[in-house]
Amino acid sequence: MPIVGLLSLELHIPHSRSLKEKRVVVRSIKDRLSKLSVGFAEVNYQDLLQRTALAVVAVGAEQQLVEKSLDNVVKEIERKGGSVIVSSEIEWLA
Repeated sequence: MPIVGLLSLELHIPHSRSLKEKRVVVRSIKDRLSKLSVGFAEVNYQDLLQRTALAVVAVGAEQQLVEKSLDNVVKEIERKGGSVIVSSEIEWLA
């Protein structure tokens, strides 16, 4: 049975002064995450300038592999800068 991991992230984007600047940062994150073979969506705070909530999903045969994939997502977001992770949580879906 496949293992599904849902990573919920809340980000602060301190340098964003407009929704357009925020979209540039979110799009950059999305582009970088696409190479990690995960699903991605902005799920909340679309109308706020410096805050966003993201949902990232990974599917695999083993929980360790899915967890490693989601950990790589967090590392990639932290590595690039432009946003600060305020909170993160992994849920396992059956």
